[in-house]
Formats: sequence, C-alpha cells, structure tokens
Amino acid sequence: MREAASLILAAGGSEPEEARIVADHLVLANLSGHDSHGIGMLPAYERSLSNGTLHPNRTVELVRDDGAIMMFDGGMGYGQVVGREATAATIERCRSTGVVLASVRYCHHLGRIGTYGEQVADADLASIHFVNVVGHQALVAPYRGTDARYSTNPMCLALPGSDTQPPVLLDMATSRIAHGKARVAHNKGEEAPAGALIDHRGRQTLDPGVLFNQPVGALTSFGDHKGYGLAIFCELFGGMMSGGRTAQPEHGMEGSIINNMFMVVFDPERLIERSAMDHELAALVAHVKASPAADADEPVLVPGDPERAMRLERAEAIPVDTESWNQIVAAGERLGVAPAELEALAA
Repeated sequence: MREAASLILAAGGSEPEEARIVADHLVLANLSGHDSHGIGMLPAYERSLSNGTLHPNRTVELVRDDGAIMMFDGGMGYGQVVGREATAATIERCRSTGVVLASVRYCHHLGRIGTYGEQVADADLASIHFVNVVGHQALVAPYRGTDARYSTNPMCLALPGSDTQPPVLLDMATSRIAHGKARVAHNKGEEAPAGALIDHRGRQTLDPGVLFNQPVGALTSFGDHKGYGLAIFCELFGGMMSGGRTAQPEHGMEGSIINNMFMVVFDPERLIERSAMDHELAALVAHVKASPAADADEPVLVPGDPERAMRLERAEAIPVDTESWNQIVAAGERLGVAPAELEALAA
C-alpha cells in the first residue's frame, strides 16, 4: 500500500522523501482504522494537483517568531509534510520555553490529526490541537440548522505515556462522523450511523449518498450543541487565530482542502513530577477500565486504545473496498501511472 501511494504521489510531482512521508501518513491512518484519512484520499489529492491548489515539495515557513508564540505558513504544500515540520519546530522550541502556542495556516489536507498528537507525545510532551477546514463546499450543519455551513473541524488532545502505560490520545472530528467515513460507507453501499446525516430538507437519513448527490445534504455535529460549540472554536482558533481564514462567505472556495491548525504544546514536567504523572495516569486508566463492561465483547477503553488495537488487527493486511480502490487506480492513471502497476502491487 505504501508503494502504491508513493507511486501515485511521485507521479503527481513529489520528490521521493515527500512521497514517502505522505504515503506513510496515509497508510498509518488505514492501519489505525481511520480509512477516512487513508489512501482513499488520493483521488482528492489528484483533483487538487490538477486544479493547481496543491503544491508538491513545499516546506513550512515560520512567519512570526515571538518566543513561546510561533506562526507558520504551509504554502498549500502537502499537510502531512508541512504539519509535521511545524510540529517538530514547536517541539524543539518547547524544550526551552516549556510551553508554545503555535499555528500553521494554509496547509493542504493535514490528514489524521492524531499523527501530530503522537508526534508530540513521542517527544514526552503534551498538546491540544484545533483544526478547521475551508476551501471547498461546507459539510456540517450547525445545531438546529438544516444546511451545511462549515466542515468537520477536528480536534486532538495528547498526553505522553510511560514504560507501562501507552500515551492517551483523543483524535476526533466535531461532526458525528468524518466526511471520509461517509465516503467509505457510500463506496461500500452501507448505511451511515443513525443521527449522522440530514438530507437537503434537514431530515435525518441513513443514506451517505446525500453528501455526494444533488440536492446535497449535510453531516451533523456530535453531541448536538456541545459538538457544535467545539466546531465553532475550531473555526475561531484554527482558522482565525492562525491568520488563515474561517468558513464565512467572504472567502472563496478553490475546490481544494485547506487546513489551518492551532496548537498548544507544553512540557508536563514543568507542572508535575514525571513519576507522579505516570502514577496518576496509570491509576486513573486502571480505575476506569475496571468498570464492568455492558457487553463482554466490548471492554472499557481509553482514548488511543482503539487505534493501537486496530494496528495489531491490520498488521498483515488492510482492507480496501472495490469502489475506493477503483477510484485510487483512476486517480493514478490520470497522473500517468498505469493501472497494471498498481494492480500488481495490490496483488
């Protein structure tokens, strides 16, 4: 899968190192069970390459440096590359300042935001991330609304683990499901979860096709007004405070994916002794997991557990439905990759 993705990305103009970074990011999303952010995104990337809104081989630019405040611009390069670079620079600064408030604007699709939380946790730091999505048709209806006004606006929180307790990482869209999960369900001919979608009249529906056919419907926020409120702050923190833009109609739509991310990265050892933190984290996790499961086949988990379990389950192979694979092959062909090359890799 990595080879197939790298082949398509290279055909789109990426240098080998960039193709490897983006492919690794996409495949890790599939391995983690988030097929919505995996190689099924390649057709969308091909469309952005074709319309000139995605620029390969860009590096992130530091546009404001004020000690513990850093602002970056991604120049509409691959988000998996410029987001990683901005996060790495933020981690390095945090070593000296203890806390950094950083933002990165104008990235193409950042991919699975949990990747950046993992990057921070692997450095023994903690982080909070708010992301907004602009540049294309709105996808999510506001609470009590009947049509889409903004997008899936993900957020992530990460805390490092210890030798005995893995990191705790929450990575989620503020919509009930990510748009990509609706795409996968549509490609598989499956229904969407109850309450996740409304049609063009604002009525609840299980049909993910309402997002891909006219008249178009919308996704809904998780937790009603609570998810909606978080989505608004993703717009304000991620879009506005980054110096990027929000989903309001004064800004155009280029037919692309534009992400802006606002993050706070901090060193927990500036607040609490590491031994105390490790003990408290492990004790809390053990306490909540000791709750008797309502279903014996579904034990209590903490954030980060589902992804770790899925990586074990998919260690030998990752399932890709036929329609998604056909779309990936077609995108590669439009970039000059022969379908037989991709089919040989898949076999």
